Amino acid sequence: MRILVIGGTWFLGKCIAEGALARGWSVTTFNRGRSGRDVEGVSPVHGDRTDREDLQHLAQHGPWDAVVDTSSSDFPPRDVLLAATALRGAARRWVHISTVSVYHGWPHQPLTDASPVLDCRADADESYGYTGEDGSPTVYGFQKAGGERAVAEAFGDAAVFLRPGVILGPGEYVGRLPWWLTRAKRGGRILAPAPADQRIQPVDVRDVAAFALDQATSDTSGGYNVTHPEGITFADFISECLTVTGGAGKPEWAAPDVLIDHGVVQWTELPLWRTHAGVWSVDSSRAVAAGLRCRPIADTIRDTWAWLASDGRPVDHPRWAEHGIAEEKEAKILASFA
Repeated sequence: MRILVIGGTWFLGKCIAEGALARGWSVTTFNRGRSGRDVEGVSPVHGDRTDREDLQHLAQHGPWDAVVDTSSSDFPPRDVLLAATALRGAARRWVHISTVSVYHGWPHQPLTDASPVLDCRADADESYGYTGEDGSPTVYGFQKAGGERAVAEAFGDAAVFLRPGVILGPGEYVGRLPWWLTRAKRGGRILAPAPADQRIQPVDVRDVAAFALDQATSDTSGGYNVTHPEGITFADFISECLTVTGGAGKPEWAAPDVLIDHGVVQWTELPLWRTHAGVWSVDSSRAVAAGLRCRPIADTIRDTWAWLASDGRPVDHPRWAEHGIAEEKEAKILASFA
C-alpha cells in the first residue's frame, strides 16, 4: 500500500504517517517543511500546496493508492481544488479530513451523516461565506464545505470525507485538554460548566488516524461523522483530569446563564463548553459500522497528561493562546456564588 499524506508532521498528520508505517505501508508526505519534523521512515517532499508547479513535481513521486489530506483547514476551496485536480492522475482515492462545521445545522441541531451540508462552490476563494449573528453558520464551515465539493469534483466516488468534532490527544496543538489538565493540577475551586452530567464527544487523535487509514483501503465514499459514540460526562472528564494530575481541586458547577452573565466565552474560556443543543449530539453510527473504534476518553486524558509531563511540546499555534479563562476572572466568578 502506497499513500501520500498531505501534512504529516504534527498531531493528526503525524499520527497518520506513523500509523501507516506501522502497517508496513510506503508513505510519502508533502508539506512546506516549516512547522514540524518529517516522521522517520517517510519519503518527504517539500513544497507549497497552492503552487501548481510544486504539485506537478509532487505528482511525479506517485502513483499512490490513496491521498490523505490533513492540512486543508487553512486553505480556501480553490486551493483544495487545485491540489485534488493536480493529483487526480496520481492517486486512486482521496481521504479528506473535514469538520462537522460543514453542516447547515451545526451546532444548533442534532446531526447525522445525512444532514444537509452548507453550499459553497468548489472554486471559491477565502472570502466566500458568512458568519451568522448567533455564530452559525460560519465562514469556516462554508469554506470547508467548498473544500469537500472540490475533492468530490476531482475524485467522485473515490472520495471520502471524515468530519470530526473535537480531536484530543497527545500532541494537541489547540490547547483544550492541556488547559483542563493544567487547571486541574493547580487545584482549588475549579469553575465548571453545568450541567455536570452533560455528555461530550471528543475523539482521540489516534483513533481518527486509524479510521482514516482504514478508509484509505476501503471502497466506500461520502461523509462520516467522527465523534466518540459513548462520550463522557463533564463531571467524569474533570474528575479524570484531577486524578491523572494529582490535583487537589473541586469543581464548582455554574449554570450556563451565570457563565454567560459573567461574559465567559463559550468554547474557549472554558474549553469544550457550549450551550447549543446540537454541539454534542453528532451521530457517528455510520463510522462505527465502517470500523471506527474509540478508546475510552479517560485513556486520552491519561496519555495526554503523560505527554505533557514528559515535556511534550506542541507545534506553536495561535489557537493555543485562545483557550482558558484567566485566573482573576475565574476567581471573581467563583466569589460571586461562594
